[in-house]
Amino acid sequence: MTAIVAETPVLARVSVARGYRFELVKLLSQWRVRLLVVACWLAPAVFVAVVSRQASLPVDTLFGRWMHATGWAGPLVLLGFSGSWALPLLTSLVAGDVFASEDRLGTWRHLLVAVRSPRRIFASKALASLTVILLLVVGLVVSSAISGVAVVGNRSLIGLDGHLLSPGDAAGKVLLAWACALAPTLALAAIGLLGSVALGRSPMGLLLPALVALAMQIVQMLPVPVAVRLALPGYGFISWNGLFTGPAQLKPMLIGVVVSLAWAAVATALAYHLFVRRDFTNPAHDGSGRRAILVGALPLAVLFGITTLVVAPVTGATGSGIEQDKVQRALATEFAHLYRLQTAQLNRPGVTEQQLQTSAACTKGGDQVAAQGPGNDWRCVVSWHVPGVAAAGSAIYQLDINPVGRYVADGDGPKEVNGYFLVRTPGGDEPNPLWQFDGSVELLPSTP
Repeated sequence: MTAIVAETPVLARVSVARGYRFELVKLLSQWRVRLLVVACWLAPAVFVAVVSRQASLPVDTLFGRWMHATGWAGPLVLLGFSGSWALPLLTSLVAGDVFASEDRLGTWRHLLVAVRSPRRIFASKALASLTVILLLVVGLVVSSAISGVAVVGNRSLIGLDGHLLSPGDAAGKVLLAWACALAPTLALAAIGLLGSVALGRSPMGLLLPALVALAMQIVQMLPVPVAVRLALPGYGFISWNGLFTGPAQLKPMLIGVVVSLAWAAVATALAYHLFVRRDFTNPAHDGSGRRAILVGALPLAVLFGITTLVVAPVTGATGSGIEQDKVQRALATEFAHLYRLQTAQLNRPGVTEQQLQTSAACTKGGDQVAAQGPGNDWRCVVSWHVPGVAAAGSAIYQLDINPVGRYVADGDGPKEVNGYFLVRTPGGDEPNPLWQFDGSVELLPSTP
């Protein structure tokens, strides 16, 4: 009698690509993620369209005062808001929950039986969460840009040094600014993966990217040395400002991107290290606070220290980076550009920046305070020469400079130059470009 031996079925190996598709479908099937996708593709368009039609603009936000003038200001206003709040929250809700959701549902055993490789599971989940985050960011960019151009128009944009960017140049710089913001977003996403792995079903894993982003935002608002500021990935949400000066301040932007990518790589490696060494036989696994500190927070703190020590000598940055000569040079350059715009508004004979020979003399808090560092007590007198006029012109500005180098210049007379927010032109009253404007002081030493 012949014995019948049952053959053991051979399970096919689940590839990373197949696992990635499975995880992506799982994420997009969640009502929370679907709601985020709809919000990121529709809410920016509504926001830009509504604000651009308002009489009162968000002048406390970079480029907010130009939302009536060009459709390319709206995406930049949204980028400033997103870097502070929206992107950290998005990374928390997506990357911060991608592993913890399996802990809450108790589905790790089923997933391991199906895939049979913690490494492929980690790669699939990380890639799926990254894809969803990129989809959300693209929605923010496309929605705000289309709405701004459709409602306000494809017009020129005034840069942070007063020079006029053509519509095509403005569009390219807006897209590049959003692309630069992807680097710190990836860093926060990697921190979200780390928190989701290390803290398990604890809600702290979900909140970790948002809390880290808030902490970095607070540091950026403090008068810390430039090297400390650049060593945090949160600076990547600010460094794009240098794109809108002429010449562009590329060094801070490149440092912000490199630092952010370094944080993203280290945090992802730490999350991978913790995940592949996890004991999946323990169904009560709830994360370990001690392990999160030793394997998660401590290496990132060491990375922060190393980055600070590297940035300082490489860039030559010292102190706050806000110094008297830099402020005077930035203000004089911007005033000269904006003076030409006002000249064109009033149909006066055209002049060039070289003919104006603009200069600025700035003090901070009177003679008893060193003219350096942030503050709202900067006072500057701008002087210029108009060809054919013997007397030099002068105007007074009060400057409020924040710790990251952005300043708001508020005109304080004379009235016909910068003392009123409107100027009378042959076509009617128009906003006075010299009345109040935003600018940027380069924090790093200028290249000789």
